[in-house]
Amino acid sequence: MAARPKVLAIVLAGGEGKRLMPLTMDRAKPAVPFGGTYRLIDYVLSNLANAGLRQICVLTQYKSHSLDRHISLTWRMSTLLGNYVTPVPAQQRLGPRWYQGSADAIFQSMNLINDENPDYVVVFGADNIYRMDVSQMVEAHIDGGVGCTVAGIRVPRSQASAFGVIDAGADNKIKNFLEKPANPPGLDDDPESSFASMGNYIFTSEALVDVLHSDAEETDSRHDMGGDIIPSFVSKGDAQVYDFTMNTVPGSTSREQNYWRDVGTIDAYHEAHMDLVSVDPVFNLYNKEWPIWTSPVQMPGAKFVLDGTAVDSIVSPGCIISGGRIESSVLSPNVLVLDGSRVEQSVLLSNVTVEAGARVRRAILDKNVVVPAGCEVGVDPEADRARGYTVSESGITVVGKGITITPS
Repeated sequence: MAARPKVLAIVLAGGEGKRLMPLTMDRAKPAVPFGGTYRLIDYVLSNLANAGLRQICVLTQYKSHSLDRHISLTWRMSTLLGNYVTPVPAQQRLGPRWYQGSADAIFQSMNLINDENPDYVVVFGADNIYRMDVSQMVEAHIDGGVGCTVAGIRVPRSQASAFGVIDAGADNKIKNFLEKPANPPGLDDDPESSFASMGNYIFTSEALVDVLHSDAEETDSRHDMGGDIIPSFVSKGDAQVYDFTMNTVPGSTSREQNYWRDVGTIDAYHEAHMDLVSVDPVFNLYNKEWPIWTSPVQMPGAKFVLDGTAVDSIVSPGCIISGGRIESSVLSPNVLVLDGSRVEQSVLLSNVTVEAGARVRRAILDKNVVVPAGCEVGVDPEADRARGYTVSESGITVVGKGITITPS
């Protein structure tokens, strides 16, 4: 039997996440809670672990304490067979400087590749919501015989200008890698669709190391994976696209097939939560054949008293709904919703309190926020903006950690 290829996974988790402020005010973007009991980082780590790729390094940088702590306490796999998930902070191995870009992050952490000596290196982002059997992409990369494989998701050509776009031929070889082009190229088999880059890559190890060294010497490079490293492979004819629609995940429904969301903005973060809560969810957290893993919450089950109700919602352990009504919302652990209050189309993170008669609508409340009795938040976005709260383009109100809502 042929030996299995040796694969090292590197997760890029060092971005600032400015577009998710104030949720990233004092936490790294991959540490932002999502889906009640999870963190964003749990989705990519679950995809890798479920696919059997269990030598994983997570490169961190900004405000990484809660992210490092979550990984260290949650992602403990048996070391008997060499499995590990380890956070790797910026170490300034090449001088007193932070990472200059995603490619520089890997270049400054070259010791990880040298020590593991893998045949292939998987480089994935940490900020997206999706299910993917990464082993199938690894197989496609090996079969393609190229130095680089880029995961592409089909999007309507009319919307593709918002993404990095992959222009590939019928043989899947990438002809051009275009950054937010005004006139995106269509696909050979679907002219009205384009391949958008998912920010997920697989490299033949030796080829990646060579390109990273060359890029490090380029003074005008941004040292970015999508902006510099991938175009370098493309220019040499050494890159192919992996069609995400070809990926099959056990237990997935037809509705969530090929689901992928970049939750890098407040509106996208809110919309992705709304995808979780319908009767037939667009993204199903309850797939037992491909679970999303995280640390169990050490709290009792959610409690509903005094006619408290929840409809089309996710209510996490430790929550008490005492006479309030929850509709189309996601509640993280230990949320308290009191008599006569109403929460609609909202995301409440841990330890939020909604007092009697209060109303929360189309809002995201970070940890430890208090909505006093009779107060409203999210009902009037202009009033919220005047009170100093963040309001997104689509009118989602966001309240940062520990704030007590003031009357409008």
